[in-house]
Amino acid sequence: MVAYITAGSNNSFYTLLSGVKPARFSSDFDLLALTREGLPKKVLTSLAKKISITLQELADIMHISERTLQRYDDDVVVKTEYAEKAIELARLYTRGEEVFGSMDKFKRWMKTPGHVFRNETPISLLDTSVGFDMVLRELGRIEHGIFA
Repeated sequence: MVAYITAGSNNSFYTLLSGVKPARFSSDFDLLALTREGLPKKVLTSLAKKISITLQELADIMHISERTLQRYDDDVVVKTEYAEKAIELARLYTRGEEVFGSMDKFKRWMKTPGHVFRNETPISLLDTSVGFDMVLRELGRIEHGIFA
């Protein structure tokens, strides 16, 4: 997958992952270590609030049932694959904020069906890595003024 935000390059990325200290990261290897360690559930729920998605949408993206996610205590560290999805989500939203110039504009775009996505919303595509790639490619097109 294309590296679209490098570790330490944008403080808003770390802001989205509240509870994770930016000072810990000086390279992509630090981010890799964080992914392998996992993230506490409270970081995941905080991320969902900041990017205005429901717990159900977050659960769908992470391939976990909403009920299972709800059962975790706030301080429980969730599995690596869930942490990885959360980090990718934070990176995507950080990139979207850069392209759109505003987090609010990007959040609206993510929930608006688009022709390029066959009238699906970009957020609905994030349950697969292919969907993440499609959204990122479209962000690149928007950034460079290439519209479908």
